[in-house]
Parts: sequence; C-alpha cells; structure tokens
Amino acid sequence: MPTRVTTVFACQSCGSASPKWLGRCPECGEWNSYVEEVRGQKPAPSDEALAAPIAVAAEESEARAGTGMPGLDRVLGGGLVAGSVVLLGGEPGIGKSTFLLQAARSLAARTGEVLYATAEESAAQVRMRGERLGIREETLLLIAETDVTRIVAVAERRSPALLIVDSIQAVREPALSSAAGTVSQVRECASVLLRYAKSRGVPVILIGHVTKDGSLAGPKSLEHLVDTVVTLEGERTSLRRVLRATKNRFGAVDELALYDMTGEGLAEIANPSAALLAERRQGLPGSAVTATREGSRCLLVEIQALVGPATAGSPRRVAIGVDAGRLALLLAVLEGAGLSLASREVFVSCAGGLETAEPASDLAVVAALVSSARGRPVPADVVCFGEIGLLGEIRRVPAAGSRLKEAAAMGFRTVYLPAGDAAEAARFQDLMIRPVDRVAEFIKGL
Repeated sequence: MPTRVTTVFACQSCGSASPKWLGRCPECGEWNSYVEEVRGQKPAPSDEALAAPIAVAAEESEARAGTGMPGLDRVLGGGLVAGSVVLLGGEPGIGKSTFLLQAARSLAARTGEVLYATAEESAAQVRMRGERLGIREETLLLIAETDVTRIVAVAERRSPALLIVDSIQAVREPALSSAAGTVSQVRECASVLLRYAKSRGVPVILIGHVTKDGSLAGPKSLEHLVDTVVTLEGERTSLRRVLRATKNRFGAVDELALYDMTGEGLAEIANPSAALLAERRQGLPGSAVTATREGSRCLLVEIQALVGPATAGSPRRVAIGVDAGRLALLLAVLEGAGLSLASREVFVSCAGGLETAEPASDLAVVAALVSSARGRPVPADVVCFGEIGLLGEIRRVPAAGSRLKEAAAMGFRTVYLPAGDAAEAARFQDLMIRPVDRVAEFIKGL
C-alpha cells in the first residue's frame, strides 16, 4: 500500500499542528510561527511485540555500563543503562563535545565499539579535537551525517556499545520538509533514536543546545521523551565546569560532578570542597562557609555578602547563585531580629560558580549579611547550616551528619547548626557544636 503524504502547518515554538496556516498560534500565542510541513503516513504497528514478566524486565534494565569517568557515572546513577536515552545540554562552547569525546574514548577502551555521529562538524574537525585530546582508539567510530535514518542504519549494522549524536538540533528526518532544528524535526528525530535505543538495548546520548533563557532548545516534550537530562554548566570566562543531573529515571537527581577545563580536556576535581574554598580570603567581613547537599554528597561552599549604602532610588537586592526569594525572606527576618537593612543595598553570592538553592544555606547567608553590615569577620574555622523559618526559628535540615563529617574532614572546628540536629553531632569529638534555635540567638552568639 503506497504511503499517503499529508500537509500540515506546525508551530515552530510549541509544536502545535493545524490543517491550515494561522497567523497566531492558539496554544503558545506566538505570531507567524506556523510553517508548512509534509508528513508521511506512519506504518501500521507490528503485532509481534513480545511481552515479558516484570521480574525479568526489571532484571534486564539493571545492567549498567561504566563509562570509566567516575563523575559522569555518579551523575548518571551508576553508569549507562542499556536502552536509555540521555540528553546532555549546555551553552555553546561550554565543552559538551569535548566531554563526550572523552567519555566515548573511555567506554570504547573498556567495552567495545562506540559510534559518534557528528552533524554540526566535519569528520576532520572532530579528528583534530581528538588528536588534541590524545584519542586514537580504533573502536571509536566516527560518522559525519545529518540524516537520522542513516545514523540509525549504521548503528544497527555495527551494534555499538554506545551511540552519541552531536547534536539533536542538527539532524533531520527526511520525511519532514522542515529544516533541522525546528520543533517538529527535533521531536521526530528524538523519537526515532528513542525507538532504536529501546528496541536494540543500546544507550544513546544526545547533545542539546540551550536557549537564551537557559532552557534546553526544542519542544518541552524532548525532555519528557528522554530518560535522563544532564547539563554542563559554567561561566565561559572560567575554567570551572559543573555536570548536574536534573532528571534521572534510573538514579537520584541533583547529583553533580566538578571539572576543570584543561588543554587535555575536562579533568574531574577529586576534592570539590577544597577547590571551592581554595580562593577564600579569611579575616574579611561578609564571608561565611556553609555545608550544602548536592545529590548524595555534601560540599562546603563560601557565601559572600556585601551590604553597602543606598544610592538614589530604591536599594538593590542582588542574588547570584542563591535563591532571590529566600534572600528577601531572610532580610525580612533580620528586620524582626533587630537588624534593619531596608535602606541599604544588599548583594549576596555563592562563590566558586556553584548554585545553592536549598534552605540549609540560610544560616550562612544571615551570617555573611550580619558580618558585612557590622564590619566584623566570621571566624575562619566556623561552618553554618540551617533553614530559617518566617518566625525566625532555625529548623532542622536533612543529612546533618554528612555535613558535619565534611566540615571535620576539611579542618573546621566550630559548627553552628539547628538545635534539633545537635544529637547527630555527638560522635564528632573534634568539633565544637553550637546549636541555635532562633536567629536573634545566632546573631548574638556569632
């Protein structure tokens, strides 16, 4: 039976389809976003789908392949799951292709062939990057192709241990007339690669671009299609990179790994707390150290605050790497505790390029604000963590024992923590524990 071809108009912003052209999309409200697309009729589904007992299916899905990169394996939840689809996002030039070339080399040396499909660069360009990184593995196969059906055909012939597509915005499905990178193309190409991964049991990693507002380019359904979403973050002017999982069907979210960009690629930082505190200046007002929890590990980070005189107009409140809503809450609590900052400008930053949004850093933010406002430094050996409520009470935080262990390992001697978590500190004999229950009490003791 011949394939029936249909013509539809698809919104390039949200993916909504219409049988006729519309000037304004009724779903997302964008103007002039409808583009004509030619689509072929999908083949009838096969009746040969096999069903398996859930116990057997679960046993098969537990198999993981280690990439040889401990940080990446930890972020993925222990390694690559057979048949999983991972989306790696990041800004242009952040190091996504370099990072995945390193992972491909490590996996190719351990498990077998790895197929790297490049759609944005030529094979010669990727080879030049590989030479710079010292990659010469014969089992790392390279294909320069933009047709997703050809990429899948080569992958089915070679049966690699891993398929990497760089990037999902650059490949296209020839059955669609729209250009690569459009909503319909991204969604369809991702679906083709997803079907291949699930049917063959081969893990697939897709590289995705990031838009100006920081979200992954393409339809939101792209993030729902894949099993894991991993982002590579960092300032382009800095050599520090943070690999973070924001979605993971096979492991915990919010896991992270820290890397330094070097001439030989990305090198994992073995001791993140030491690296984040390496440039800390002791004895200066406006600095406090907190123990924050990222996934299954605890990190010590520096919170910096600057309280200055107000200029003309309303005083500014700037939060970098810290939740701006919680900063406004803490300023209001400080007003109730007798420290008025309403007429002064406030700047708060999480040093080291890391972002901490968990409430456990509230106590350190308050310590840094009070230190800067009064011009008196926080003692260098002090760590503060605890959530602050609207009534000025200091509430318990999860994993207090892990935070105390990290503080002791890094040589800190005094810890301010919620009174409700003081019982977990009994086994840390080298730490001077200062349990606090109210913000006013904490300010007075500090």
